Amino acid sequence: MRPKFLPVLLLVLAGCAAMPPPVPPRSATTAVTADELVVQRAILTVHGRQFTLNGYLSLSRAGGKRLVVTENFGAVLADVLVKPDGRVYVERSSALFRPEWIQRYLVSDLECVCGGAPPPDSTCQWSNPSHVVIAHPAYELDLQTLETRPGPQSPKLFAETRPDPS
Repeated sequence: MRPKFLPVLLLVLAGCAAMPPPVPPRSATTAVTADELVVQRAILTVHGRQFTLNGYLSLSRAGGKRLVVTENFGAVLADVLVKPDGRVYVERSSALFRPEWIQRYLVSDLECVCGGAPPPDSTCQWSNPSHVVIAHPAYELDLQTLETRPGPQSPKLFAETRPDPS
């Protein structure tokens, strides 16, 4: 009798090991809340060319939003700080993400991901609480949330190192 149950037990255990981890409960229209660190993976499509990017988004009710975008090998492509009062500090830019582009597009996409309205010329489509596609006439951003670490973020993350933009 024992040999009959062994294959069944192995099938059940193998099926359990292949199950995906549960997605934390979230709103159907936004992937992030306040006071957390969000790790994201994105595919940016511009004029038919695709770029894979990593995003590290720190959110704080007191400090604002800090987004660092890197390429696959870790080089920083964009680093932007948005204070709670709306002031934008471009801490670092690159050839792929110029300061003007960061202020015009990256910040508006950040607001869309954080629950704000997308700009008039774009759409923000949520397929599930951890996946959003932001489409603009010039580009498309397919963004997947990989990990969320809730809790207070270090105030040092929200200290601007560049001069006041005003």
